[in-house]
Amino acid sequence: MKTLVICTLAASLSLAGAAHAAEVEKAVDDNRTGQVFGGLTGVLLGGLAGPVGALVGGLSGAWLGGVGQNAAGLSQQAYEVRTSDGEVRTVRAPHQTFSPGDQVTLNDGRIQANP
Repeated sequence: MKTLVICTLAASLSLAGAAHAAEVEKAVDDNRTGQVFGGLTGVLLGGLAGPVGALVGGLSGAWLGGVGQNAAGLSQQAYEVRTSDGEVRTVRAPHQTFSPGDQVTLNDGRIQANP
């Protein structure tokens, strides 16, 4: 039984980093950084009012953080990518530029241009 568990774990870990062929559908703005910092700030400030305040403060802080990052022109680049099995995923790529229709490879959550 122990051998089966180890073999299953080894197989799942070896397949986790498998590369998948994909195609870039469109570029989208990514404001997750602002949402994270706004949400954390909202939770801390809203927590002064109690648990409900922390929840409301976190949600409103995340929204305001994303809007603020977009308004300041600090949005990062992300791409909607259609994988070979038809799934559409949004992948961040702040230091790379792709055009719609480009053939790419998804490897460990990163997008790479096909040679």
